[in-house]
Order: sequence, then structure tokens, then C-alpha cells
Amino acid sequence: MLPTLFISHGAPSLALEPGRTGPALQRIGQRWPHPKAILIVSPHWMTSGLRISARRQQQALHDFSGFGPELHRLDYPAPGAPELAAELQQMLRQAGLLATLDEERTLDHGAWVPLRWMYPQADIPVLQLSLPDWPAAQQLALGQALRPLRQQGVLIIGSGSLTHNLHEFFQHYRHLPMQAGSELYAEEFREWIMARLQARDVSALLDYRRQAPHAARAHPTEEHFMPLFVAWGACDVEVAQVERLNDPLSGSCPPRNCCKAMMYAGFFGFGEITKWVKQKDGNWRYKSRPKRPWWWTPPVDASACSGIMLPVP
Repeated sequence: MLPTLFISHGAPSLALEPGRTGPALQRIGQRWPHPKAILIVSPHWMTSGLRISARRQQQALHDFSGFGPELHRLDYPAPGAPELAAELQQMLRQAGLLATLDEERTLDHGAWVPLRWMYPQADIPVLQLSLPDWPAAQQLALGQALRPLRQQGVLIIGSGSLTHNLHEFFQHYRHLPMQAGSELYAEEFREWIMARLQARDVSALLDYRRQAPHAARAHPTEEHFMPLFVAWGACDVEVAQVERLNDPLSGSCPPRNCCKAMMYAGFFGFGEITKWVKQKDGNWRYKSRPKRPWWWTPPVDASACSGIMLPVP
């Protein structure tokens, strides 16, 4: 099975200004065989209850303003997956979760912008699940209800941001005085989250708001962090290992420490320690790696962009 992913989608301008994040997303898209379909959750479609996009043909929703006309001309015309959406609705119902099919909703920028870099051909069916206004524990349970999709070759992506303090971000660009510790707080928050994920410390992560350093500063509001719990829950959190896929700046930010500290673009993958190998004939083969001690973690490419891969159980 494919891993599940938590990625940082950056600003809408990432679609035109890749910075370090665009190439990192491209590498992620090339790392595994193409999925049969993609299910993505983004904080830019938040609802009180669950909704599933059930369009037969997707397109980009330009849910932003203040950017140039070039960005509004971009599209992501991937096929939809209405049959899979109906199947997901039944799957969620069996888990005690009611979801409504939405045949009008298109892909918000938290979905289509990163997918445009990961899968630029736009030839993989995509459906989007709305992010309910639920606490972390319920988001984790939602991810657990999505696990059967992975058996069908569906790639599950939580799209958000590892830190998301827009107030300080704009202070930086307006050259206003910064709060002390702007260059460090996000790094401390990031490392705490990574350590808890690697330790499979579910209780601490669900209580991150109280236990993690600088949690309220890293996320004045929680919506951009909640997709991590959906992606993490979609793998077996009791055995899954975590790989940090990349670790630099979000979007097309200039390489300045305070920008980096405020907008870390975390990419993580969750799943078992496995390896996809591309053969000379172009086909992919799934090869299990030798068993490792539970505390072993893969090496990190610190030069790349940030993210989390949730390993395959």
C-alpha cells in the first residue's frame, strides 16, 4: 500500500512561484507509483458536517484574492471520482459518520496547488473530503475510518501547514517589529511534533495544544494543523513509522529565518517501512525492507522541502 501524506500547501502563489516547495512536491509525486485515485483534505473547505466532492470532472477553485490574473487562469482539470465518493459515503456511514455528497464543489487551492506539482498531468481521479470543525481526537478517528481506501490504491493526503501564523508572517513582510524568538519557536514546535510522531505518542499529540512548545503561536487557529491527524489516523498509528520528507520554507518565501520560522512547510509520510522500486521496464515493484528496531527512523534529506510521509501499516 501507499503511505499517507501530510503536506504543506503554501500560499496560492506556489502554483506559479515554486521556490523550494514545488520541486519537493514533484519528488514526492515521483517517489511512488501513481495511485488509482487521490483523496485530499484541506482546511480551505471546512464544514460543520462531512461533505464529499462527487463531481465527475474536477476544476480549480480560485478561492483567494489579491493575486495576479495569471494565477486565476490556472486550472487543474483532473477527473473526479463520483463512484468512489458514493463508496466513501457508505464506508463512513458504517463507521457512524454521516457525509453528504456534493456534486458542485470544486478543488480549493489547498488541494489543486500542491497536486499541480505532484501530478502535473492531472490524469488521476481526485475527490476532496471537507474538513469538519472537530477536535484532534475526532479528526484522528475520521482518518481511521478512511483506512479501507488504502487497500484500493487510494492515496490519502492531509493538506495544511506545520505552522501557520499569518499575523507574524505579514509583520515580517511589512518590516514591523517582530516578537522575540521568531527564528526559533517554529523549529521547537516542529521538533516536538516530529518526536511525538516517531514515539507514537497519541495522547501527547492529541493534547498538543497544552503540551507542545509554542503551540498557540505556531497555530493561532487550528484548522491548518488538523489535516495531519486525518492523515496520521489513516495509517495504523500503533505500528506506523514516520518519515520527514522535506524541511525548508513554505511556498515561495525568501530564505530568511523569520519567514522560515513562521511558515514551516512540513511534509510527512506515514506507513510501514517499505520501499517501492521502479524497474528498468518502467513498472513498480513493492519490496519490504529489512525489519528495523522500533526506534529506527529513516535518514532525513535536510536540503529538501518539509513534509511527512505516513508509512504503510
